[in-house]
Amino acid sequence: MITPSGPAADPLPEAVSLVQGAAAAGHKLKILGGLGVRVLCPDFPPRQRAGQDIDLACLGKTRRQIADHLEHAGCEPDKRFNNLNGDRQMYFTAPSGRPVDVMVDKLSMCHVLDFRPSFNTASPTLDPADLLLSKLQIVELNSKDAHDIFHLLSGVPVGRDPAQLDPDRFGSVLAGDWGWWRTVTANLAKLPSLLADNPALAPPRPRHDPLAQARQLREIADTVPKGLKWKLRANIGDKVRWYELPEEVAH
Repeated sequence: MITPSGPAADPLPEAVSLVQGAAAAGHKLKILGGLGVRVLCPDFPPRQRAGQDIDLACLGKTRRQIADHLEHAGCEPDKRFNNLNGDRQMYFTAPSGRPVDVMVDKLSMCHVLDFRPSFNTASPTLDPADLLLSKLQIVELNSKDAHDIFHLLSGVPVGRDPAQLDPDRFGSVLAGDWGWWRTVTANLAKLPSLLADNPALAPPRPRHDPLAQARQLREIADTVPKGLKWKLRANIGDKVRWYELPEEVAH
């Protein structure tokens, strides 16, 4: 595998090129993860690491066209993996040698995030609320996930513009599943202590107060109307595990 160095070590230009190429061909491909955070918060210092993957998302109904597009763009498919798992995840190696993971319709980690609503916009990334939820759903937060959460909360305001953290989308995911609510609210509650222990998690000169935005989202989580299924699961509480512990899928 190639290990890029110098300016080529930054995976973002390659990720954006793959997404823009798909759009030019009439296909929708979105950027996930930390690279998606960088697209939405371009003014903040980037989080980079050697060998960083490119994480993308597509719709199940277009996955074959996306696979063809990526191959035409020079990405080498893992044909065995894609034949076995292509309905939920595809794997490629980019021309640079970077791994490219393409999630199909949903992201399954500690919880399941159906990201198909994010494809209603022309943004190269998932909607900001979905991108934030993809990080807040992680039960065992590590420093890179906390970094991404703080950057999103520092750079993107809560609001109903497509480029903002949509409170309706955020609340609907949590109102539909007590486990989602339990994990997300617990992580929001952790943020003040995480920031106190490591102020570098937040970017310099934030456009918005990340802790104030976290409090606003917590209020949304608590006040959004809940259904009977949510309330019945809430009665059980922590006595039954409410999340999955994701395992790495071998390629």
